[in-house]
Amino acid sequence: MANQNSETRRQIKASKKKAKPIAKLKPTKAGKGKTVKLLSGGNPQIAKGDGDAPVQAYIAAMPGWKSDLGKRLDALIVRNVPNVRKAVKWNSPFYGIEGQGWFLSFHVFTRYIKVGFFRGASLKPMPPGASKDKNMRYLDIHEEDKLDEKQMAKWVKQAAALPGWMA
Repeated sequence: MANQNSETRRQIKASKKKAKPIAKLKPTKAGKGKTVKLLSGGNPQIAKGDGDAPVQAYIAAMPGWKSDLGKRLDALIVRNVPNVRKAVKWNSPFYGIEGQGWFLSFHVFTRYIKVGFFRGASLKPMPPGASKDKNMRYLDIHEEDKLDEKQMAKWVKQAAALPGWMA
């Protein structure tokens, strides 16, 4: 019986898939030849600041495919909310309306980008990712995902029209 249990444990252990190794993160360039430290998951460490410049530095420093997606997200937001206010806070780009607060932010993780809608529970349809905060909703975008720009534009417009998160 003991041999059978240890054999079963060995089979279970051997059958478990090994996770793909994650590439070691290396510092990246963020425009003008400046090297940016990548934090856990590849999130760029950009000094907090208001305006487009720190957001563009963050996007330029996003590793690999994430930088292209960051550019697409930024352009989509600007196209749909022409008076958008931008900033980098807590190593993430934030988008808001002056006097109304922040409506959206995104953050780089190892295998995806997490887009956060501060009043996402009020959006129709709700973004799929739940949060501990009853108002917050998320959309995780992986490399192989096709971004539904039409739906994202609807969410961005709705979110910008709501009172935002005041930080």
